[in-house]
Amino acid sequence: MTAPRAEVALFPGTFDPFTNGHLDLTARAARLFPRVVAAVARSSTKVPVFSVEERMEMIGEAVATLPTEVRGRVEVRSFSGLVAGCARDIGAHVMIRGLRAVSDFEFEFQMALMNRKLSPELEIVYLMPDVRYTYLSSGMIKEVARLGGDVTGLVPEAVLRRVLAKFGHGGAA
Repeated sequence: MTAPRAEVALFPGTFDPFTNGHLDLTARAARLFPRVVAAVARSSTKVPVFSVEERMEMIGEAVATLPTEVRGRVEVRSFSGLVAGCARDIGAHVMIRGLRAVSDFEFEFQMALMNRKLSPELEIVYLMPDVRYTYLSSGMIKEVARLGGDVTGLVPEAVLRRVLAKFGHGGAA
């Protein structure tokens, strides 16, 4: 017996800010699934630099640069609470997670087991970003920008403008 094809894939994250690695994973997921929901977490444990609305706008602007057949499959929304609840709310049976390096595996493994306990019907699909983005993280982008480093090419153009505005430097001169 074959499983029914997943129509909706959830790609949750804080996305503070949305990086080129996130954009790459979004595009990869949209080539695999008819609908991808990039869901911005309203985190209660993290204090984001960008508001939920800013993060959603950045994702929307970044996704708009993807080829038409890919960007048409992506929608952006926010959620609070458990990711398993968000998946249920949107009818997703697949959750997309990125794995950049072995160091991500332990955390992702623990999260997958907890999500399986909370929502046994939710399958986790791990995608690896393009090798150019395997070292990127939102935290690293913020730290480099805070310290005046250039983050050009590490985040989409729309995100770069917002990072520069937020930190007053950190991008192309």
